[in-house]
Amino acid sequence: MLWRLDHLRNFKLHATDGRLGSIVDVYFDDQDWQVRWLVVDTAWLFGRRVLLAPPALGRPDEMARELPISLTQEKIKHAPDVSTDKPVSRQNEASLYAHYAWPPYWAAGVGAWTAVPVPPAVYPLPNQPPAGGAPPMDRGRAEALAQEEARRDPHLRSGREVTGYHIAATDGGIGHVEDVLIDDDGWRIRYLVIDTRNWLPGRKVIVAPTWVREISWPDRQLTVALTREQVEQSPEFNPQEPPRRDYEGRLYKHYGQTVYWE
Repeated sequence: MLWRLDHLRNFKLHATDGRLGSIVDVYFDDQDWQVRWLVVDTAWLFGRRVLLAPPALGRPDEMARELPISLTQEKIKHAPDVSTDKPVSRQNEASLYAHYAWPPYWAAGVGAWTAVPVPPAVYPLPNQPPAGGAPPMDRGRAEALAQEEARRDPHLRSGREVTGYHIAATDGGIGHVEDVLIDDDGWRIRYLVIDTRNWLPGRKVIVAPTWVREISWPDRQLTVALTREQVEQSPEFNPQEPPRRDYEGRLYKHYGQTVYWE
């Protein structure tokens, strides 16, 4: 099912042994728009915010407005403290995955969200020196390792940060991002909800992140590989209910795109 992030932020999270807190935000990978972490406010319980990865998440319960977590409060309490006010580094992520004994999503051969417990030692922290200290290293090797580490750094973005970004078609602006739609089957951002009030008053549209051609994070703008006419003639989106599969099929057909579920 598809969920608006703004809607999910009102859900309460429950650990296996009691209430935990509420969703504040998500961090997603800007290369594949996969949700990597939920930011959870546990101030009343632990006095801080914590990060939880999708392997721990159950299905959102619309009636109860809750999201079950397959972890205990105690396990979450003793997780490494990661500041959510700063960019989350790969070192931070590795520490969290080691604490929960999950194979990290960047490990070779590991599926997107496989929550099979493994010994933390199988996945050592990046840049962790061997016992006895690191041997001397020549400049060329050091530069190569630095480049490799930069390549491996995560491309994490805040879902709340993207809200408000300008959206441009190939031939002009169409509006700004009002929200994102998250698929709880795999926890991936499937659509951007676009407010077109300055162009098409009273109408909202959705576009898939895979149709984004260019991203300018400094300018807070995303450019989609669509024309204004295509967007204007797209199937009408009702923001009061999640898109159904038949609507998604019409949307993808309109844009001449292959549906993601095939």
